[in-house]
Amino acid sequence: MSEEKIEKETHMNPFLQPYNTPHDTVPFDRIRISDYEEAFMEGIRRDNEEIDKIVNDPAEPTFDNTIIRVDVSKGEHYYDLLDRVSNVFSCMLSAETNDELDALAQKMSPILTQHENDVILNKKLFDRYRYVYEHHRKLTPEEQTLLEKGYEGFVRSGALLDEKGKEKLRKLTEEANMLSLQFSQNLLKENKAFTLHITDREQLDGLPESAREAAAQAAKEKGLEGWVFTLDFPSYSPFMTYSTQRELRKKMYMARNTVCTHDNKENNIEICKKLINLRRELAQLLGYETYADYVLKQRMASNVKNVYKLLYDLIDAYKPTAIEEVKEIERTAQKAEGEDFEVEPWDLSFYSHQLKMEKYNLDAEMLRPYFELSQVIQGVFGLAHRLYGITFKENKDIPVYHPDVKAYEVFDKDGSYLAVFYADFHPRKGKQGGAWMTEFQGQYIDYKKRNVRPHVSVVMNLTKPTDEKPALLTLGEVETFLHEFGHSLHGMFANTRFGSLSGTNVWWDFVELPSQFMENYAVEKDFLRTFAFHYKTKEPIPDELIDRIRQSRNFMAAYSCLRQVSFGLLDMAYYTQKDKFNEDIISFEKKAWKDAIITKQLPNTCMTVQFSHIMAGGYAAGYYSYKWAEVLDADAFSVFKKNGIFDQKTAQSFRDNILSKGGTEHPMTLYKRFRGQEPTIDALLERNGIKRELSAGEAKKA
Repeated sequence: MSEEKIEKETHMNPFLQPYNTPHDTVPFDRIRISDYEEAFMEGIRRDNEEIDKIVNDPAEPTFDNTIIRVDVSKGEHYYDLLDRVSNVFSCMLSAETNDELDALAQKMSPILTQHENDVILNKKLFDRYRYVYEHHRKLTPEEQTLLEKGYEGFVRSGALLDEKGKEKLRKLTEEANMLSLQFSQNLLKENKAFTLHITDREQLDGLPESAREAAAQAAKEKGLEGWVFTLDFPSYSPFMTYSTQRELRKKMYMARNTVCTHDNKENNIEICKKLINLRRELAQLLGYETYADYVLKQRMASNVKNVYKLLYDLIDAYKPTAIEEVKEIERTAQKAEGEDFEVEPWDLSFYSHQLKMEKYNLDAEMLRPYFELSQVIQGVFGLAHRLYGITFKENKDIPVYHPDVKAYEVFDKDGSYLAVFYADFHPRKGKQGGAWMTEFQGQYIDYKKRNVRPHVSVVMNLTKPTDEKPALLTLGEVETFLHEFGHSLHGMFANTRFGSLSGTNVWWDFVELPSQFMENYAVEKDFLRTFAFHYKTKEPIPDELIDRIRQSRNFMAAYSCLRQVSFGLLDMAYYTQKDKFNEDIISFEKKAWKDAIITKQLPNTCMTVQFSHIMAGGYAAGYYSYKWAEVLDADAFSVFKKNGIFDQKTAQSFRDNILSKGGTEHPMTLYKRFRGQEPTIDALLERNGIKRELSAGEAKKA
């Protein structure tokens, strides 16, 4: 018998066994693709078995024998198998996928959606929930939240529909989930399919050494001579910022901004239309006028009117400044190229960079030598230690799914074990673009009263090391790291009883507060001094360079704000549709966000077809939350600015009242407990250097 056959016959599915790894971490080194399907199907079987026990319990339904058992009980097992495999599988689909995994995802999506519907539309289970909802004992605030969330979850998922309605809902959710998956797979394939291959050294004119080295490395990895540029942000962004080759900038820009619009099987236009209509139909089936009305019922914003008020308040405050910012770029371009020069979208980054150099003598490449990745890691970890007393220790015995990934044990200030933290830093073939935080295991108190600690992961696409240099980051990439790390702190500090309320399981327009809060530190001198040392000379970043960073922090801030607002307007335009959406996606997009757009629009470019957040990422009718949370983060950081940016008492309050509480109470209740009052827009305007006209009432008070 061959060794391969023996191994195949003796292989035990790791998902179905005790992991026997440090802190029960995922044994990536033992997982085969075939293990996923087996574990999914066994997880569904166990779920059904446990639900049968709950619904057939002859005892009167109570909070303890119904609600807690659904959220906490793992039956005879100490883990939830379906969660266990789903968390790993979804991460692999985003961070390390291949054709075989993609095919399995297509196969499993309708099966898993059907199971979710079977649970949420189980009449006996809902009847027990409803009975407890109406006849429960005195509950703690966390218990009350769990009950309300569970009951409302049933109702919002169709539990009150008749059988015909439930059947329609099943079809809508199954199709929407399949289309979201297809959207993501198409986007990944289209982004990875494009390369700009350069063999003429003169066409590298203007590009910094770091960009050339990375492009040479990319060409080498593909077995090509010369230099290769891709649509991955660490490759695309420097090219658009520095390349003097205008036609090549145009080629890159058009490639990035027309992905998934081409006449091929990766075209996402019809998928987007179908998703918009499916979500509208689902909302209307459940009694809401639009999908946005359905979503916002469980958001801090609460309704469409409040979202539009936020977006248009920001337009009113920022648009005049943004127009002046763009005019200044145009003047810079015309000074260099002649008065007749017309600035195109592929020129904005290039001439914006020239203007920034002219005003502040500051360039991303000047900062790279001070942001070597290992130093940035230590800086970010050091910040967490200074604020919260926690420490990180790399543990190479913890299995990882790719050599780029590092795994750390995290210890609390008293030395006790707190969490496992994974960091996946660089772009590669099977990895989606962007950056995100995820969990392999969330925090909860299990049925044996053990505090199960979380295993969280941040996945990014930061500049890669080359043969000549280590990974040297831009300031923007440092901010990205801080952002995702903020999400991870939200997960790692989770200390709630119920898993469905722990960590980042909060309302969408609150979830970005911990992440955007951390970005504030990126321009703080006292933070930069802790880690920003030249990777060769070990000299600290000069004070005058930090001063230039701070002086330039609001460079193009108004334009950047309007860009985010435009995405929010586009999102709301799709999901406030009351009737069937049949319009041309590309032309509709241009109309939807026009109030926030101040630069030239090209007829064939399209954001919608690559807008993963609102099509496949859970932010449908919720993209405004980035700006909503920005108001919160600026307001929250103003407390630290007042008390000291490393003040441990303030940090402990932030941890106790927000980071550790998850979704156990209404977000505004948690925020006011930390802040002492509701937030205002003032701190954000002050941070961005924006002045606003006082209303008559405000002027009278002043």
